This record gives sequence, C-alpha cells and structure tokens, in this order.
Amino acid sequence: MKKKFLSLMLAMTMVLGLAACGGQEESTGDTSGETADNTASEAPAEGTAFKLGGTGPLTGGAAIYGNAAYRGAQIAVDEINAEGGAIQFDLRYEDDQHDAEKAVNAYNILKDWGMQISLGSVTSKPCEATAAETYADRIFALTPSASSTATTEGKDNMFQMCFMDPNQGSASALYISEKGLGSKIAIIWKNDDVYSKGIHDTFVDEAAALGLEIVSDTTFADGNDTDFSVQLTDAQNNGADLVFLPMYYQPASLILSQASAKGYAPKWFGVDGMDGILTMEGFDPALAEGVMLLTPFNADATDDKTVAFVTEYQERYGETPNQFAADAYDCVYAYKQALEAAGATPDMSAEELCDLMIQQFTSMTFNGLTGENMTWDATGAVSKSPKGMVIENGAYVGLD
Repeated sequence: MKKKFLSLMLAMTMVLGLAACGGQEESTGDTSGETADNTASEAPAEGTAFKLGGTGPLTGGAAIYGNAAYRGAQIAVDEINAEGGAIQFDLRYEDDQHDAEKAVNAYNILKDWGMQISLGSVTSKPCEATAAETYADRIFALTPSASSTATTEGKDNMFQMCFMDPNQGSASALYISEKGLGSKIAIIWKNDDVYSKGIHDTFVDEAAALGLEIVSDTTFADGNDTDFSVQLTDAQNNGADLVFLPMYYQPASLILSQASAKGYAPKWFGVDGMDGILTMEGFDPALAEGVMLLTPFNADATDDKTVAFVTEYQERYGETPNQFAADAYDCVYAYKQALEAAGATPDMSAEELCDLMIQQFTSMTFNGLTGENMTWDATGAVSKSPKGMVIENGAYVGLD
C-alpha cells in the first residue's frame, strides 16, 4: 500500500480551487482594473519587457485567493526585474470578482493592453471562460490555481501549476487510508461547484477501491450554504470519526464553527481550497486546530528559497503567504526559465511565444517553492508531490 501511495503522490498533477480553484461563491465589488495594493515596482520601459497578465478576484468573497496570487506574482516579477537580465516582465492583474463573464471582460482589457503571455485566471470557473479566449487567440496561459479539468481540456496552450481536482480526491483518500486517519468517513461537498464535485467524485471512487467506509455523503449548494446542521447531524449520527471537506474555506469555516457549537469533534481533512481559512476575517483560528489537508506549499519550511519568499511577503503585506501566492510566484519563475531557454524576446508576437512556450513546458523540469523536479505533459497538467499538513497553534505544520 505504501508503494502505491508514494507512486501516486509522485505522479500527481495539480490545478487550486478556492488551490486551487473553481467555485461559485458570490462576490461583490466593482471591476476597476486597478491592482490590489500599491507595493508593485515601476514597470520596465515599453518594449523591453514581456507583458504578463492575469485575472483574479481582487474584490469580493474570494479575494483572499486573487490577491494572494497577484502578490506572489508581483514579488517574483520585482525580483527578476531587479536582476537586470534579458528577461523582464510588465505584470498586470485585472479583477474578475470570481465571475466568468467578468473574467472575459477583464481578459479583453488585458488583450487590448497587449498581453503576450498569461497567468490565466485564479479560480476555475472564470479560468474555464478565459482559457477558451486564450486558446482562440493563441496566447499561452499558465494558471497558478485553477484546478478543474475543463480548464485545460482540448487546449494545447493552457497549463496549470496546481493540483488537478480529480487527483486531489484520489490522493486524499490514499493519504487517509495510508495514515489510518479514520475508520468511518463522512463527506460534505458543494454540488454546484466544479471544484468540489470533481474532488468528491474521485475521492469516493478511490475510497471504495481502498476499502474506506463512507458512512455519510451529504451536499449543499448556493442558497443553502449557511446552515449545516443537517449534514453535521447525519455525519455524527452515523458515527463518522473523520469528515472530508472538498471545498473552499468560506463554507468550511461555518461547518467547523457549527460542529464546535454542537459538540461534534471528528478529525477534519480538507483540500487546497481550505488554504486561507486562518486569515479569514472574523474566523477564530482555534476552530481549525487539527484540520489536515494536502497542499504543495509549507510556509514554515526552512529552506532558503521558502524563507526568503515568506519573509518578503510578510514584510510587504503583513501576513503569511498561502499556496496561491506560492503557486503564482512559481508561475513567473517558470516563465522566466522557459523564455530564457527558448531565446524569446519581448518583440515577439503572442502567437510566436505561444508556440515556444508549448515546446518548453512539455520538455523542461522546474524547481520551485511548490515542488521539486516539476514537469508538464501535453495536457497542461503538472506533476509534483503534495505535502500532508495539519493546523497547529494557528500555523501549518508538516505531517510527514
């Protein structure tokens, strides 16, 4: 079993969510086209840098994800530009408010600006929409965190830096089984969210293959995502000692709070979309104590690269970066490596760069914050290993 688990871990491909990621949470705020903060460095002179654009929720309910990705990408751009090498970037993010239609509008603003390469969109449903546009326009895109399979399906120029939804489900089931974390499993998932559904379905299939007993499988959708008494009661009455939550942190925060209020204390296991719960406004981090999840990034790691990134992020933004920030940071450095190897120059057209990036990403190996020896296949999926994490004293701690 251990050999099987390790094999799948190493072969895992990633897409993100909240991580990773799709979802249908309602967002508010207007799309202004302005950046999320004022810490970005001055852009290089026109014509000397590659125009790199992306869309994400910079306002509204999913803004934690969009701002994290934007900030992680900006730190990477500033570092690379400060080196003064041949590869320089001009970064621009547009607010899509976690909405597919707004994401297409934001994409068109970037296209009119002259975007040559793209960071896609941060969350899955918007990225599915913008991926269709980048495919039609032959603009290469590397999303940090949009994790649905539909994001890349049938598009040779759409690549991902994060876990794919199906692989998160399979890997979570394997991890729970391998570590003996629970004997009776409950699942609570969101049925109108491609991110949650994709993870749920493959988790159920893998759990059956592994002999894990699922004693409760309940769901919810927009409009009934504030009261989880029915789902929690079903899990508790059926004796679930572990509850799997394939969802974003917003509903998960309510589930944890309501479970605590009714005295139900199983083990909790989440996915990359849970990353962000500790910095959620109004949420008591103590309620997340002991929550486990698989994630590609550990902000508490002691290697020089991670320490430098976390320190810079904390100094700029006053908080610890989540995996969305780290994935976006890796996207920019992966672009730098690919552009250097291809001998690309900023005067090339988006279509010329698209062909070069497809060649590079399907043949290169990349080392970043979120994985070592990463590779991509022709489907745009990345292969890298996840890390088991647990929340202890308000911080992520490695399980392995």
